[in-house]
Amino acid sequence: MTDKLLIAQEGAIATLTLNMPETRNALTDADLCDAVVDAMGRIAADQSVRCAILTGAGLAFSSGGNLKHMQEKHSIFAGDAIEAKDAYRTGIQRMARAIWHCEVPLIAAVNGPAYGAGCDLACMCDIRIAATNATFAENFARVGLISGDGGAWLLPRQIGLSRAAEMTFTADPIDADTALAWGLVSRVVAPEALLPEALDLAGRIARNPPRQLRMAKRLIREGMTTRLESVMELAAAYQGACQQTEDHAEAVDAILEKRPPVFSGR
Repeated sequence: MTDKLLIAQEGAIATLTLNMPETRNALTDADLCDAVVDAMGRIAADQSVRCAILTGAGLAFSSGGNLKHMQEKHSIFAGDAIEAKDAYRTGIQRMARAIWHCEVPLIAAVNGPAYGAGCDLACMCDIRIAATNATFAENFARVGLISGDGGAWLLPRQIGLSRAAEMTFTADPIDADTALAWGLVSRVVAPEALLPEALDLAGRIARNPPRQLRMAKRLIREGMTTRLESVMELAAAYQGACQQTEDHAEAVDAILEKRPPVFSGR
């Protein structure tokens, strides 16, 4: 595991920190993308993890693309059109898929600017909390590019087509309060309160049964693209499975006995 991504786990909560402050956590670094993909796989495979937090080291959440890489035709900006397409598919798009399909609830703790692919990265997470100094921009047009990481699919689903189009076509940044008003983030807190707030929220998520949390996330994801009938059919199957778990029985017993539940993940 590279030191470009730091991973810490306390109890049932994992915290992932993009650790390239010298590039403002630019996502065009192949090692960083690979590390995120690997981390998502490890988290999904670890039943002890019930919630994860993603944040950035330094002053930015993520600046998106590295301008020096663009200028020098390095990394995903190297080669001809076919080579660039392949680099996107095996690099940042692979990262986007890994985050989106990770079954563990994921909170983005946005500690500063989230620009371009950095904004899209936040949108890949289930919940976003922003510090007051956070800003968001779908600013690909400023560098003569388009979103190559799924942002055109992700952003409209978070804030609606009109506002997503405004952010995309103008490339203008929005501040944290606007992001809150538009529904891009769930809450805005002081910078020093960001990680404590994210950890508190993660703790309230992690106190619930882990298998049910993962199934609930899958249902929400399916509900974004699937017919109601299909989601209800899947929900019926999941509910049948949930009703057979020890955690369901423990939850009911704990409520009736007026005590905190102790979930085993079974």
